[in-house]
Amino acid sequence: EVQLVESGGGLVQPGGSLRLSCAASGFSFSRYDTKWVRQAPGKGREWVSELSSNGRTYYADSVKGRFFISRNNAENTVHLQMNNLKPENTGVYYCSSIGYSGQGTQVTVSS
Repeated sequence: EVQLVESGGGLVQPGGSLRLSCAASGFSFSRYDTKWVRQAPGKGREWVSELSSNGRTYYADSVKGRFFISRNNAENTVHLQMNNLKPENTGVYYCSSIGYSGQGTQVTVSS
């Protein structure tokens, strides 16, 4: 059974950092592209970052230089390191791969 579980969200002040994690079961991240998307309150899902199966990384312009996506093949996890967070980064973050998403993890950036 395919399952994705996100974790690592929380409340952080502007300028702070968080590291999100996505753990997979039922398939290997290393064989597929994985993306992180954000859903801000009252809005649709917005693409944030993507890690291809061959290791290439992609970022939305709004997060370039602040967010970094990575993968740990041994643990079958994908991470999103988020630095210098801004209030507009607030939302529920979902990881997605092979058509599946997890339940999301809430990130709130506020003073």
